[in-house]
Amino acid sequence: MRRSTFTDAAVTYAAIGGTLATDLMRYPPKGHRPLERTVRLGSGEERFRVATTAMMTWGIQRGSGIDVTDLDAGTGVQYTGIVFNDDGTPAPNQEHPVNEATFAEDGTPFISNGMTAKLAIPTGPFTVAAPVRVVYVIDEVDKIGFAYGTMRGHPQTGEECFIVDRRADDSVWLTIRSFSRPSTWYYTLAWPILRFQQERYTRKYLLALHPVGRG
Repeated sequence: MRRSTFTDAAVTYAAIGGTLATDLMRYPPKGHRPLERTVRLGSGEERFRVATTAMMTWGIQRGSGIDVTDLDAGTGVQYTGIVFNDDGTPAPNQEHPVNEATFAEDGTPFISNGMTAKLAIPTGPFTVAAPVRVVYVIDEVDKIGFAYGTMRGHPQTGEECFIVDRRADDSVWLTIRSFSRPSTWYYTLAWPILRFQQERYTRKYLLALHPVGRG
């Protein structure tokens, strides 16, 4: 697998998979602002199934008023980070698993590794185009999620992940983690507005899968 699978016309930052870091909030990628929010969605297998199905078909974004367009199916190649030898050099023949495409009951394709999309985000009287690429997918028995990274043209540079997990007490939770910074000098000038919008949409994201919030 060529490394270019993840970089050809792809993301605009180096720390691919950085939202998986346990110490993200203390040590984000240099120059980036970290964010983490969590909300309980309910409990039980049915709540977990409904929430993850919606999330993996762009339900969080669409439920927040964002149009998801220009979808392009992914490669299925899972980014797992670089494997290093004992001397610190990258190991040869880096291997990355490939996930098969899956679908919701109505035939809607689930988000897959490498998938690209354009998010049309309403911002006051304007609509901001934010192209993204999915950089990893989590598919475990009690934890499902994905992360996308920013592509050229996005107002920010960074990564955002959405994870739904069912815990030992059968409760179901949504966690959102991200790190970001302005992508250009003129977006840097508008950074207070970008931060406000990011917080605003994060709140919308947290409600998008919630049975009460959706009501």
